[in-house]
Amino acid sequence: MLPLPGAPSTSWAMYRARLRAAFAGADPRVCLAFWLFGLINNVLYVIILSAALDLVGPSIPKGAVLLFDVVPSFLTKLIAPYFIHLLPYPARILLFASISSVGMLLIALSPAYTDDTGTLAVKMVGVMLASLSSGAGELSFLGLTHYYGEFSLAAWGSGTGAAGLVGAGAYALATTVLGLGVRTSLLASAVLPVGMVVAFFGVLPRGPMQDRGRLGKTRSEAIQDGGSGAETGSSRDGDDLTAADEAEDEGLLGAGKRTTPASGAQTPWLQTFRMNLRRARRLFVP
Repeated sequence: MLPLPGAPSTSWAMYRARLRAAFAGADPRVCLAFWLFGLINNVLYVIILSAALDLVGPSIPKGAVLLFDVVPSFLTKLIAPYFIHLLPYPARILLFASISSVGMLLIALSPAYTDDTGTLAVKMVGVMLASLSSGAGELSFLGLTHYYGEFSLAAWGSGTGAAGLVGAGAYALATTVLGLGVRTSLLASAVLPVGMVVAFFGVLPRGPMQDRGRLGKTRSEAIQDGGSGAETGSSRDGDDLTAADEAEDEGLLGAGKRTTPASGAQTPWLQTFRMNLRRARRLFVP
């Protein structure tokens, strides 16, 4: 904890020493990558809300834009945790960036607001695509922090906080100070999701994710070891696994410790879904 300003023990040297100790062990590449993830994943949401009046015009309530910008993300966060882990992270990043860019292009390239409901519908579809991508991206990036430790989560939080200021400020700067049109500003924002791809494939070190993936595979093989000696073998293998091997899987709700029937049969998908549903309910009902 940093000393209070003005205290007898305070000095710039002490502040620097405390800050160095607070960030000891932080990987700059991890922090930069997750800061960019948090920023870009949320900045389109802010830009869309900043451009609400320009998108729908004065005759339609601006709350309509907010509704189409929030509901798809909410539904994605509600449903996707049960199956999003089936899609590898590299494929997710490419998919989310593509959906976000397509959504912003639909918003930017559709004609200016008129009484034509078709034009407005196209814009709202673009808003929904950007919202869906943002919700799924939040699930994935928060799950990804499991592999990179506490500094990745701190950097993600800092990036999401900066998204509000950067998104609103950039749109206001482009449309007022620089004199760019709404169409040009929104077209420029369609390029921003490329930053997530660059951050994931070019900045983020992949070693921790790959190592933990191999550990998770070893753990799954130990649990699924069938036969008459399944329980004994699993117990012995479990003793050999380190504490890192016992960590949760990348799913938002976590896989937890799985139990295998005595016959060695796999748990049915419906039974697993109901188990996860009960776990999610306990988040809201004690």
